[in-house]
Amino acid sequence: MIVDMKRALLVIDVQESFRQHPLWQAISNPGIAEDVGRLVEARRAAGDQVIWFLHAEPGSGSVFDPDAGQVRLIEPLAPADGEPVLTKTSINAFTTTRLQQVLVSGGIGELMICGIRTEQCCETTARVASDLGYDVRFVIDATATHPIRHRDAPADLSVAELLADPRTLPASAVIERTEYALAGRFAAITSLAELDILTRS
Repeated sequence: MIVDMKRALLVIDVQESFRQHPLWQAISNPGIAEDVGRLVEARRAAGDQVIWFLHAEPGSGSVFDPDAGQVRLIEPLAPADGEPVLTKTSINAFTTTRLQQVLVSGGIGELMICGIRTEQCCETTARVASDLGYDVRFVIDATATHPIRHRDAPADLSVAELLADPRTLPASAVIERTEYALAGRFAAITSLAELDILTRS
């Protein structure tokens, strides 16, 4: 049981790869980098550790392939001195990184999660963190995602076709389902307003 309640903010995959993907046209929060930036500044001011993540798919030829040059934070986001930047190749932020070692060595028992995508890397990280014994706060409006195609829809739908398909799950519904799945089970759901981060800078 983790008893030390020092906190870390995990900033997951707020990276240029997503902005270069066609689905960015349908992202739930085009201003995600600004929202995350305000949250980062607030947590730094509170003395919390900030840990950054980038998702990489080496050899894929996609926007997540490091060779494409897009596996980098969306500007103007940038780590401060002493803030780790960990590159992951798994969906959750633990399995293919040294995150657990960083948290243990820092005596951290509480995690705050934000980033892209709400239901994928962010939610999966929250679930794993909870199973590992961390107290997790999920900053729902400092995450972003996009609509999800129906399992029977073609994999190569254009964005217009995705949005026109009545079977597509809207981004708002994806986010709502993540809230329901996490709350009371794996994380406490919170918001920028509840954290007193109320206005855009």
